[in-house]
Amino acid sequence: MNMQSTLMEQAKSYLQKYYGYPDFREGQRKIVESVLSGADTLGIMPTGGGKSICYQIPALMLPGLTLVVSPLISLMKDQVDALTTAGVSAAYINSTLSGKEVNDRIRAARRGDLKLLYVAPERLELDWFREEMGSLTISCVAVDEAHCVSQWGHDFRTSYLAVAPFVNGLPNRPIVAAFTATATPEVMDDMTRLLQLREPEIFVTGLGRDNLAMSVLRGENKREFVLNYAKTHGHQPGIVYAATRKEVDDLYERLKQNGIPAGRYHAGLSDKERDGSQEAFLYDDIRVMVATNAFGMGIDKSNVRYVIHYNMPKNMEAYVQEAGRAGRDGEPSECILLFSPQDIMTQKFLIEQNPQDDGRKRNEYRKLQQMIEYCYSTSCLRWGMLDYFGEKHDRKPCGICSSCTDERELVDMTRDAQIVFSCIHRMRERFGVTMVASVLKGSRNKKVLQYGFDSLPTYGMMPRRTEKEISELINVFIAEGYLALSEGQYPVVRLQPLAVDVLKGQHQVMMREPEPVATQTAGSSRRRRGAYDDGPSAVNETIFEQLRLIRRDLAEKERVPSYIIFNDATLREMSIVCPTSEADMLNIKGVGEVKYRKYGQAFLEFFKNME
Repeated sequence: MNMQSTLMEQAKSYLQKYYGYPDFREGQRKIVESVLSGADTLGIMPTGGGKSICYQIPALMLPGLTLVVSPLISLMKDQVDALTTAGVSAAYINSTLSGKEVNDRIRAARRGDLKLLYVAPERLELDWFREEMGSLTISCVAVDEAHCVSQWGHDFRTSYLAVAPFVNGLPNRPIVAAFTATATPEVMDDMTRLLQLREPEIFVTGLGRDNLAMSVLRGENKREFVLNYAKTHGHQPGIVYAATRKEVDDLYERLKQNGIPAGRYHAGLSDKERDGSQEAFLYDDIRVMVATNAFGMGIDKSNVRYVIHYNMPKNMEAYVQEAGRAGRDGEPSECILLFSPQDIMTQKFLIEQNPQDDGRKRNEYRKLQQMIEYCYSTSCLRWGMLDYFGEKHDRKPCGICSSCTDERELVDMTRDAQIVFSCIHRMRERFGVTMVASVLKGSRNKKVLQYGFDSLPTYGMMPRRTEKEISELINVFIAEGYLALSEGQYPVVRLQPLAVDVLKGQHQVMMREPEPVATQTAGSSRRRRGAYDDGPSAVNETIFEQLRLIRRDLAEKERVPSYIIFNDATLREMSIVCPTSEADMLNIKGVGEVKYRKYGQAFLEFFKNME
């Protein structure tokens, strides 16, 4: 057996001992091998894909300390709580600690009592901290949420630029391992360059998570949808994201008025209320969190069963990060995006309100347009996501997204397409979607008449559709690649080569026709059916709920969130296996040796009393 194989066997034994899993996922294995071989490594893995294991296991095997750069206090605390619960020596240093506590933790690292130390990127800029770290043996610097280093990423944070100078200033350069859940090729280039990774091994893996059913619903009464969904899924934790504080407050009040225990989270609330809501959600005291995008990056809650976007997010990176907070335990979960054209105006307003240079603003508009196209796409949503991030895939439909489960038949839309494309051509490709829709409808508005568009042969050729329905149709053609929009706040619609083929009669357009606006709500609900319908399950729900109560009691004693004891997937497996011995318990995924010694007896006694 060669050295690499021996190392990986040892890594597997640590994985079983501390985390309770018999083997790595394929993406994890490659990254762990890379780090243990001493190579700088860049790992792009989805939220819930197990990124932290990729540096935590090597940290246990490498000499000295692994320094973890992490952006949020809550994220550090969550990670350290989970590690110490599993029996791994870890600590964090952040602004919540006193000077004495900071010094105690640095001394512990110097004695070799710590394997992982979590710090915020801002701390790397402090002279005294750099000096202290220079006296330690640091084998690896792991950079979490590494997309923050790029100005083209969706969470740009200038302090991340301190990572490379810090690493280069250490007496012996450690391995640098960078991780994030989402990154376009452009952002990946930035991470490699700005973190000064040396000939890094790069892994992009598993962004399309099989347990997440993605849906885009158009034309819903959003408020009623959220209320009904929260009521019918009252036993499940979920997050509802809204674009503005006002919408968060409105939804929160309406949920409470309807007897649904909910919390809210946005930057306009006091620290006390935000922290209280977050803690109540983590400990399952409330089941629904209504929040702006200010909530979530540091939340490692594994049993979130649904994420609803009340508004379209500003870009695909933000959407995948936020939606990916569902189903981190691998259990089936839903990600539902409630889209309306008004969302486009909201996001454009937010872009204009944010002071930034013209280049960054153009980039924000480009990304917004890609998000709009995703919302209108009739193709598999998982394809759209993987294509955006440049991950290679086999073009096999996922079978569970709203596009794949759409029951409407394909119809020949070639004639309608030719009318739309001809109108755009006759308008010299100089106007936006709304203006084209007005001409096709036969509007007598001032601008249509001013430009003389009422004399075009295509004027009024779609009289039976509303202007909104024509706009929807045009947007679907954009999403399917027949048309394109220019960048900027006021984009104009242009023909693509495929549209020219349609005009020449060389290409047939087969697609699902957009439903009349009046029936969209019913249609949307029908299309959602079939993703993860409730059906017969080997899980005994009564036993599962009793196990959750045992877990809750243990969590309260330990003063940690319940999922840090065992996640829902582990409890579900217990409810099926009904273990009655130590060996049975250790065979359940998520039950490591340390956790078994701490918590296993309470569960074993429950199952023995069932016999």
